[in-house]
Amino acid sequence: MKAPTKVWTLMYKIYKEVIPEVHQILGSWKKRAEDIPDPELREHALGSIDKKAFHCEGGGVYALLTRKEKRTDLLQFIVAYQTISDYLDSLCDWSDSQDPEDFRLLHTSMKHALDPDAKNDTDYYKLHQAQDDGGYLKELVATCQTMLKTFPGFSHAQEEMEELSAYYRDLQVYKHVAKEDREPLLQDWFQKYNKRLPEMTWYEFGACAGSTLGIFTLAAYASRSHIANVQAQSIKQAYFPYVQGLHILMDYFIDQEEDIRDGELNFCAYYEDEETLVKRVRYFKEQAMKSVEKLPDATFHAMIIKGVVAIYLADDKVQTNPALKATANRFIRFSGLPTLFFYVNSWWVYRQKTKELEGDV
Repeated sequence: MKAPTKVWTLMYKIYKEVIPEVHQILGSWKKRAEDIPDPELREHALGSIDKKAFHCEGGGVYALLTRKEKRTDLLQFIVAYQTISDYLDSLCDWSDSQDPEDFRLLHTSMKHALDPDAKNDTDYYKLHQAQDDGGYLKELVATCQTMLKTFPGFSHAQEEMEELSAYYRDLQVYKHVAKEDREPLLQDWFQKYNKRLPEMTWYEFGACAGSTLGIFTLAAYASRSHIANVQAQSIKQAYFPYVQGLHILMDYFIDQEEDIRDGELNFCAYYEDEETLVKRVRYFKEQAMKSVEKLPDATFHAMIIKGVVAIYLADDKVQTNPALKATANRFIRFSGLPTLFFYVNSWWVYRQKTKELEGDV
């Protein structure tokens, strides 16, 4: 299986092969979510699908790494796992309890989703105020488990996938607790891993933990063929910390204004000034590019890194904010010509979708 190595080939395959199937799978989950009995849980399930479909689209790109006959199975896993992530993020964002044990129990579903041998009988909502989802979350977990069983290399990738998932789950617990508790908990958490990480701040570590891209990359190679433990470790190390960190720094960069307004945690807001932010994003981008050089399909991974930068910078939140746009232009300049191509393409697609929603085309 040969992954795309040209920007235009990659874009064509994403729009013609990946995104339509992602939306087909998401459509099935949306129909399932419409039957959730509890109105609060139903609202969060439907809202996370409607507002965050682009997360599944982005994750779905990794399906281009696998064999064609395994692509649907891989997409089923990616969409289900990312849907759990987005659903629980919405649920915790708007929770009245701010109870870390509630958040941890909910996110145990993401641990079980990566363990086909885990019994699917946990009451994930036991500590949550709303509880009756009609089996929706357990069905998402079961779908992930079923797909992973079919991946020939999963047994050797499972440990690395679980490590990345554990970082993600911890972050989701600590970032959603009471505002006064967030920073102390996140800083204490960072101290546990500080010595094994390259030099970075606690909020940069949080960004590195907040991405699912490494999990999807490992799943892609595991679905493609048998892989050795050492190969799985190499893939994880290529994506964590820098590729994942760059991904989430871009995500937080475009959300700064609304996060600050809503009192939400935003890692980019902790940089002392714009110059420091630009310098660190550039460093993360350079290190991310170096880290994927020795991977199979290195050109593909390098294009994904440049595409991640471009897709976020083309977002309307940037285009309508002069200060963000000025900083975004600096990111594009140091990211090179492929990023500019992705940026222009993403900008055009975004505007076409907006016009369609407004009924102008």
